[in-house]
Amino acid sequence: MEEMTKRELAFCYIYSQEVQKQNSKSQVKLFLDSTEVEDGRAREYVKDIAKGIKENDAAKSKESSLLRTKVTDEEITKIISENLKSGWTIDRISTVDLSLLKLAIYEIKYIKTPYKIIINEVVNMAKKYGEETAGSFINGVLAKVVEKDAI
Repeated sequence: MEEMTKRELAFCYIYSQEVQKQNSKSQVKLFLDSTEVEDGRAREYVKDIAKGIKENDAAKSKESSLLRTKVTDEEITKIISENLKSGWTIDRISTVDLSLLKLAIYEIKYIKTPYKIIINEVVNMAKKYGEETAGSFINGVLAKVVEKDAI
């Protein structure tokens, strides 16, 4: 397996769940086992992101070092929808772009990771995994999120 960053790994997990439309602890474990990632910090990061975005109850996660608030997948999707260009809907966004936006918004708003770091990494992943215009599209949406919330 090529070397992946922990965010790239989390993106791959989020993407797989967007495609499969299911999420559970066993899905996270199966995903991590299939990637053969042995780095304990990377594995915990993916578990925390999965729990934070999909399981909808961060308060239950006392072992998590990342989760600080309750958040739902629907809340993140709403934030994305509110920051799209006029005339765009969430259904128009590719699964790759949607997964990257969910990861970035979760990190920026709920983990409080500095937005410049997240936007840079997510835009680079968009260029690698998305369509030709994915990087600029994601940069535009995230810039609106940061500006709107005065982060």
